[in-house]
Amino acid sequence: MVVGVLALQGGFEAHASILRSLGAEPRQVRTPNDLEGIDALIIPGGESTVMTLGIEREGLAEPLRDLIRSGTPTLGTCAGMIMLDRAHLGILDVEVERNAFGRQLASFETDLDIPELGNAPLRAVFIRAPRLNAPDPAVEVLAEIDGHPVAVRKDNVLAVAFHPELTDDPRVHEWLVSAVKEHA
Repeated sequence: MVVGVLALQGGFEAHASILRSLGAEPRQVRTPNDLEGIDALIIPGGESTVMTLGIEREGLAEPLRDLIRSGTPTLGTCAGMIMLDRAHLGILDVEVERNAFGRQLASFETDLDIPELGNAPLRAVFIRAPRLNAPDPAVEVLAEIDGHPVAVRKDNVLAVAFHPELTDDPRVHEWLVSAVKEHA
């Protein structure tokens, strides 16, 4: 199983480490050619403006859209959630507010109940985190903080406002690996 990790900027190496521990082969994605033959995709956290510029520079927008819309299991974390919104790649019909929980000093951790990822609470690390506003009803809200969605799913796409790669809990990445097996 080959999982592409968008590697233009952000925390792509931490995702790769977790993927290896789950038996998947991570592949850094920097150009459209890097998307060939991947079974799943992660769009990691980072700085969404820099990611947007890199996607434009490398001509990745349409290839990413085509890949995700073809049913390839996709995980977007933090800035990756922003990249999936209607103002960027247009994959999820949601509006995402950048830095919605505050600047770097306002970063925090909390436990989230996401039944789709198991019965135990999931530790979530929020760093300059976004949150969703105005999600389309077709987008399933999996977790909220103060009434704002921070984890959503639609079809083959899971988007979270936090950094699952910064904890020892692999359940978010396990979802992606399971989705690949189901998709095959």
